[in-house]
Amino acid sequence: MNLNMSKIAAVDLFCGVGGLSFGLRDEGISVRAGVDTDEGCKFAFEKNTKAKFLSKSVEDISANELNAYYPKGSLRVLVGCAPCQPFSRYTNFKPNQEKTKAPKSDQWKLLNEFKRLILEMKPEIVSMENVPQLTEYKVYTEFESALRAAGYHVTATPIYCPDYGIPQTRTRLVLLASRLGPIELIPPTHNPENYLTVEDAIGSLPKIKAGETSKKDPFHRSRKLSNINLKRIKHSKPGGTWRDWPKELRLECHEKDSGKTYGGVYGRMDWDEPAPTMTTHCCGLGNGRFGHPEQNRAISLREAALFQTFPSTYKFEPSGKKLSQKVLCRQIGNAVPVKLGSVIGRSIKKHVAKIKNS
Repeated sequence: MNLNMSKIAAVDLFCGVGGLSFGLRDEGISVRAGVDTDEGCKFAFEKNTKAKFLSKSVEDISANELNAYYPKGSLRVLVGCAPCQPFSRYTNFKPNQEKTKAPKSDQWKLLNEFKRLILEMKPEIVSMENVPQLTEYKVYTEFESALRAAGYHVTATPIYCPDYGIPQTRTRLVLLASRLGPIELIPPTHNPENYLTVEDAIGSLPKIKAGETSKKDPFHRSRKLSNINLKRIKHSKPGGTWRDWPKELRLECHEKDSGKTYGGVYGRMDWDEPAPTMTTHCCGLGNGRFGHPEQNRAISLREAALFQTFPSTYKFEPSGKKLSQKVLCRQIGNAVPVKLGSVIGRSIKKHVAKIKNS
């Protein structure tokens, strides 16, 4: 194997706005291209990662096409986060069921396309990030088995993001696979005594009202609230629930048995705790515990991006142009946290150094 072990290059499948790629780039890994069907991610991905954005589905891309982006002799890394929604939602697709009983969404099939490209390309290193529930499904066990049969050493580690300095309670599965030898994720860098909190992440931002944009930062803008939602958040306590509200402000669904367990909906964050998991609706008050700890509004786009550990200099929209808050919130919520990308990058570099030294 004639490889330049010092020249590590990566291609990012399902790249979105570039959270994973930017984290790899921060660790000195040369990201050459990203693949995604969402053309709206092109500006942010290319502007920040300096890599080529390919607006294509992985179903329509070939191994030869991707291989062309790696410098000759480089150690090839293929990374990606296949859409996780089919595995994180309640569906009628139960573990180990046949494909004919799959959920209505076809997104889960993209994992098979990821597998196809790995087997055709034979990159030296592979990484995949997804929800921990993925391992319960047949499509995953087939994915891992195929990599092992192709000569890859595989580890799949469920992680709690605060353990790696990410200020949100996201849990993820990180798969690492290498044809060079055993590979594993670096140990946690944090513990409950020094978890980063909501205050650590957003405490220094200027105050804004619901529907307002900061004069200092155009990306620090929040959605408007209806009069009744404004009343609701005024009665909400940090870390509390809608049960803190007067009865006249409660929703009808809260009184049903099925709604009583969703205490975090319309809730405020707590300054002294990590934020909840950022989702594609994380800038909406009614979609989870996305209320600011003390200001009467949902979190802003900037705050959501900071919880996803994007640096404040990250560009999501062209200068002088404001994109839809709904679109931007979806892009941020779908992203791999930048720090998690860095953790994956450091794990790859540590593995390569070990192989090189041996």
